Amino acid sequence: MSKNTQSRKHKTRKSLEKLHQGIEDDPNHHLAGPFLPQTPLGSLTPTRSGSPAPPNGHVPRQVSFFLRWVVDPVAAFKLLLFPIVLWANWELVAPYANPGSPNPFSQFFLLSHRVPESSPEDPRYAKGWSDLVFIGYYIVFWSCIRQTLAMKISHPLAKWFGLRRESKLDRFAEQLNALIYYSVFGYWGFRIMGQLPTWWYRTEYFWINYPHWDMKPQLKAYYLTQLAHWCQELLFLLLGLEKPRKDFQELFAHHLVTLWLVGWSYFVNLTLIGNAVFMSMDIPDVFLALSKLFNYIQWENATVYAVIFFCGVWTYFRHYLNIVILASVWTEYDLTPPAARIWSLKDGAYLADWMRYQVFLPLLLLQFLNIFWYYLILRVAYRAVVHHTADDDRSDDEEDPKED
Repeated sequence: MSKNTQSRKHKTRKSLEKLHQGIEDDPNHHLAGPFLPQTPLGSLTPTRSGSPAPPNGHVPRQVSFFLRWVVDPVAAFKLLLFPIVLWANWELVAPYANPGSPNPFSQFFLLSHRVPESSPEDPRYAKGWSDLVFIGYYIVFWSCIRQTLAMKISHPLAKWFGLRRESKLDRFAEQLNALIYYSVFGYWGFRIMGQLPTWWYRTEYFWINYPHWDMKPQLKAYYLTQLAHWCQELLFLLLGLEKPRKDFQELFAHHLVTLWLVGWSYFVNLTLIGNAVFMSMDIPDVFLALSKLFNYIQWENATVYAVIFFCGVWTYFRHYLNIVILASVWTEYDLTPPAARIWSLKDGAYLADWMRYQVFLPLLLLQFLNIFWYYLILRVAYRAVVHHTADDDRSDDEEDPKED
């Protein structure tokens, strides 16, 4: 091996080590940052001297009047209430003015496009243009929930645990919101999968009897509210309404891939595989958020046990099950009925031969992101178990300017 080759490998290794070290010590990284040693509870300012604060603190971007609902839960609630009031008025007046006419305002917050032939005992729904109205309404809904939870529950609870710095209050609120959201949707997705032939990753049924265009109402509501949530998350990220993170590009890529998967799978009637992917992502995120919260409030033993348990859950759901799904796309795609191996809007069938790659690629990209994060998670777990860094009262003054 030539000296030039050895020199290049040495430089590459050093660069990667520097990158890893930078991520692991970055208090603003969404994964590694929350597991760094925390400022002592009750502290407003760092306890360590001689560490200069950043020259500029983060000032949230001002939003226009039309986007005020994103940050103001009262404005969001009023916006949510408006279609409900119109719907109620229609229900009161229409029976006298126009008997039998459908309520046009129900599409804002109730499912639309019921399949007329479906029975009352087993109603089914198709997709349609009114779904966009439903998604828009629930984007506002998630903004209202996020801000209300932060102001009324998360911040007071964080202060009760001894957190004082504004950045810590915000990060605690983010993780409590994530814990509640992923707990609810992880359980909901679990319940829905139990009603489907794909129960516990019987992956052949992703393709058998395709196209699955007529959805159970729970599946459709689950899918559209998830899509609205991720749209709201991306909007919040793009508007710069929280302290910027150094891993912005990672999060942005993750949100784009997620929206690509959710929106595309809904359009091409692959909601059964979509439910399976959601399950594999949401359930481990419950324990990720719980581990972060324990570390924020400095429950050190609980943090160690939670991180260990979380590593096992993440390994099974985000890697083993995701690889099972990827293998199904590659090896079981041909179970799709021959008549549905076309691209036809009229028939609701979209699994032409080239679609195998269109389904496989975003799932593979998501797995690459998961592998990168898995590497960081394992290093965090090693540090928590072996080095017990939670015992160190190192300040996180890199994260914030000094607060008065």
